[in-house]
Amino acid sequence: MARTLTHFDRAGRARMVDVGAKRVTQREAVARGEVLVGPATLEAVRRGTGKKGDVLAVAQLAAIMAAKRTADLIPLCHTIGLTGVDVRLAAVDGPDPSRGGRLLIEATVRTRGRTGAEMEALTAVSVGALTVYDMCKAIDRGLVIGPVRLVKKSGGKSGEWRREGESEWPLSE
Repeated sequence: MARTLTHFDRAGRARMVDVGAKRVTQREAVARGEVLVGPATLEAVRRGTGKKGDVLAVAQLAAIMAAKRTADLIPLCHTIGLTGVDVRLAAVDGPDPSRGGRLLIEATVRTRGRTGAEMEALTAVSVGALTVYDMCKAIDRGLVIGPVRLVKKSGGKSGEWRREGESEWPLSE
């Protein structure tokens, strides 16, 4: 059976999907992303010596706040009651430390409801990465954000899904 986009009616107009008939289940989504950084940026983040403060702590808080505001940011996204948001960040050396490394971000979002928390997890990671960029751009304008991706989800009719080939936390080189 071919899958179709659900956010359009038969006439092609945008609509918010009605989830009222779906069962309430425990749902969880995990997303990950990263920011590629140069050696000076990686060192400043690890030491907490950035001009704007503790990059990882601020990005963690920004990510949690973003998960809570997802429906305000993404058109047609349902407002859901979050039961938990966990965000982890790690500074990891690259294969050649003289070229820098990565700041890894992982968000786990839980809810009990009729629709999943994938958008909240992806939004959390994206805003966390943007916060890292904002806090580190004075040191390194060449920061690269991405990839941001859904790693796994569970709950609802479709059950559990996992991205193939994804390592455990923290991501391996």
